[in-house]
Amino acid sequence: MAKTAQRERIGQFIDPHVLGRISNLSLLARIVVQGFISGLHRSTYLGRSVDFAEHRAYMPGDDIRQIDWRLFARTDRFYVKQFEADTNTNFTVVLDISRSMDFGSEGITKLDYARYLAASLAVFSQKQRDRIGLITFDDDMVDYVPPSAKHLEVVLHRIDKLASTRASEYQRPLTKVAQAVHRRGIVVLISDLYDEPSAILDAVKGLRYKGNDLIVFHVLDPAELTFPYDEAASYRDLESGESVPVIPEYLREEYRKLVNAHVSALSKTFGDNRIDYALLDTSTPLDYALFHYLSRRERMTRTR
Repeated sequence: MAKTAQRERIGQFIDPHVLGRISNLSLLARIVVQGFISGLHRSTYLGRSVDFAEHRAYMPGDDIRQIDWRLFARTDRFYVKQFEADTNTNFTVVLDISRSMDFGSEGITKLDYARYLAASLAVFSQKQRDRIGLITFDDDMVDYVPPSAKHLEVVLHRIDKLASTRASEYQRPLTKVAQAVHRRGIVVLISDLYDEPSAILDAVKGLRYKGNDLIVFHVLDPAELTFPYDEAASYRDLESGESVPVIPEYLREEYRKLVNAHVSALSKTFGDNRIDYALLDTSTPLDYALFHYLSRRERMTRTR
């Protein structure tokens, strides 16, 4: 009966308006993962890397989608392409816990949404037998849990206890992150990315150029995307604490243009450098967002 009740509540757990009221992070993460996995037609491996490693001879039972048909055309022999992350790998979540992540207009803050996203990805990766790690940062690297097959519960516990206190910075902490990540693997950056795209790229290039498969989740509140406010008021910058008087009707369209330009620039900058980028709106159910991202990633992997 308990399992039946739990299944009946699955829809509540993945609703963004309810996420903020859930205290059991581990249970929530597992339910969210079940939610988006159930929509996939076949198992999607987050760890499937775009970094080619080598060819090997085709063996009965191998996935024919991995056959290199161009090589077959030249040699008349079947060879399978292998990639660096086809087996278990290091999976490290790099989570922004700066003050700006504390904003939320829909009953859940960006930091809470990012926490649930990080926990869900950790649970999903552990199902693939990857080694799970966590790094948090604001204006410096705050916490580091090195990747390990036994660290899922430690990672979930650290995520559950997160709190934001300081302003954000990218260059210094992410340079330290690149130094801490010794073995190539999958690195997921979760942040609201409040900086110039070129500065963010400069901060993450150490991770990318060391051969990591880098994924960036850009988490924003719907109010940050549309600026729906009507009342003239002083709006406070969560990072600096500075208040600025604003009349929304005069600035709304210009604001939206600037935000859209920022998102477009980030998407192009990361895409040009073979870094996966996904914008996540905190009003979007988490299992829905992850299902669409993983489906798109699988399509891109096959295309590449």
